[in-house]
Amino acid sequence: MGQKINPLGFRLGTTQSHDSIWFAQPTNYSENLKEDKIIRDCIMNYITQKTDRYVKTGPYTLAIGRIKIQKRIDLLQVIIYIGSEKNLLLEDEPRTIEELKMNVQKKVNCGNRELKIEIKILPNVYGDANILAEFIGYQLKNRISFRKAMKKAIELAEQAGTKGIRVQIAGRIDGKEIARVEWMREGRVPLQTIRAKMDYCAYTVRTIYGVLGIKVWIFLNNE
Repeated sequence: MGQKINPLGFRLGTTQSHDSIWFAQPTNYSENLKEDKIIRDCIMNYITQKTDRYVKTGPYTLAIGRIKIQKRIDLLQVIIYIGSEKNLLLEDEPRTIEELKMNVQKKVNCGNRELKIEIKILPNVYGDANILAEFIGYQLKNRISFRKAMKKAIELAEQAGTKGIRVQIAGRIDGKEIARVEWMREGRVPLQTIRAKMDYCAYTVRTIYGVLGIKVWIFLNNE
């Protein structure tokens, strides 16, 4: 079961909530879903462009944990959770929010809805699966050994007080001709316990040898 079901979707309604919160009639559901995808892609494209403009000084310069979207009849609210206070998005926050608003409004028809974008800092950076996966990808791009990158990510997760973590990398690791899967685990990772609060991320990174798939499971606590 743990290999066939997304750990977050499996726990919806118990320990996990939706990243998009809105109500729509069945006829409008697909349009709302598409709108969410466009908003997230627009934000990620803006971050990619910003990354090209600035030299990264560390793994968390533009790290994003999650993007949450809330919709009402008169409001479209987007909350971006970032990894640290040294994030480039906070360097000039009012200007960044204005640029993001302009980019989103070009792609999405807001109509009579007010568009609000907020940037929040995650209280526990190293306990977020998305940021750890991005950290591993950043290390692999810089040709650091995959074992060293995985061990470092596990150390960071342990420092954050997590109860268990599993990291998996798949693809042409270290440029080998045959693709393979390598993984490491520390602590408990109960994938089949619904009440176990898990965080999960599937992340792809492009290296000079090809595309590598990174998966991170983090066991936070029991409810």
